[in-house]
Amino acid sequence: MMKLKNMLICAAAALLLLSGCSKKKEVSVDVNALAKELNEQTVTSDELTQAAQEMVPTIYNVDAASVTSACVYTNSGATSCEVGVIECSDDKAAGTVKSALEAHAASQEELYRSYNAPEADKLSEAVIATQG
Repeated sequence: MMKLKNMLICAAAALLLLSGCSKKKEVSVDVNALAKELNEQTVTSDELTQAAQEMVPTIYNVDAASVTSACVYTNSGATSCEVGVIECSDDKAAGTVKSALEAHAASQEELYRSYNAPEADKLSEAVIATQG
């Protein structure tokens, strides 16, 4: 399995989007295993809690039909750390979900800037990547 640890520089929100039904190289990933690995290898400042998959569309304000599978770990509120892997139904859904994640990171950055600036700085370096 590809080690993403080196790619993630202590990012506050490390979220990977996978899209299916693409003409590009097919990607097959166990979203639960990858999210767990990212959580264990990149987050050192907080103990994250796994969110229920059905909550992911609500957390990130996305259409549930866009999400095929997801595993997201959320923070305690003390830090801005979040980790997740979201498999999307197609490329268009992946683009929409990526935009929603970027908006979520920006919103959280603004919120943390008002009371915990070091955590806001982490959000300005959030890693949101797509594959597939």
